[in-house]
Amino acid sequence: MKFSGKNVLITGASKGIGASIAKTLAGFGLKVWINYRSKPELADALKDEIIASGGVAAVIKFDASKEDEFENGVKTIVESDGELSYLVNNAGITNDKLALRMKLEDFSGVVDTNLSSAFLGCREALKTMSKKRFGAVVNIASIVGEMGNAGQVNYSASKGGMIAMTKSFAKEGASRNLRFNCVTPGFIKSDMTEVLSDEIKQTYQDNIPLKRFAEPEEVANCVAFLLSDYASYVTGDVLKINGGLYM
Repeated sequence: MKFSGKNVLITGASKGIGASIAKTLAGFGLKVWINYRSKPELADALKDEIIASGGVAAVIKFDASKEDEFENGVKTIVESDGELSYLVNNAGITNDKLALRMKLEDFSGVVDTNLSSAFLGCREALKTMSKKRFGAVVNIASIVGEMGNAGQVNYSASKGGMIAMTKSFAKEGASRNLRFNCVTPGFIKSDMTEVLSDEIKQTYQDNIPLKRFAEPEEVANCVAFLLSDYASYVTGDVLKINGGLYM
């Protein structure tokens, strides 16, 4: 793939899908800024892995849900590299429970981390990338933001809001040549899916037309496409990565 930009910030990038995205984008020649909030050892290990593979990476610590920290984080990157070319808003948490047992703080905590952090990132991207009239953002939403899920009212709301927000930012950013898109992954192989019994895994997979969970790299490749020059006429889009579970 071709990238006209030179660097990318990925929030919540030290493990899981975020780490896979970081390695994939580094493989395409981008300098990767690995954001983390805690566990610096994971971020440092990922940075070392990327560098050992011939890529360029740096770590940056900040809480993506805190306005001043996100602003200062982007400022640090621009001071270092002269620009921020791309952003992937990946930071997210879950706090699953049935709605009748969900307290307001359970709802707000997930929305603040997942949706508010993406808003802060998109706003910083709009402000920073406008100066060069170039840039692209991909928000990591979820299939539950489209179809809902019992026990995840808070998470579904945060991801559904992210989808709508992405489209609004796409409309505001278009006149500045900035693109905003999002992906909605379904079941992805992860630490959480690995602890499921074979019977439960099979039940889930039987409901997926492609009959399997996605590899993290399959999500990362879609993110890379949306950031790349190959998607230069794509904005405000929602790319489903769910094996046909929701169409």
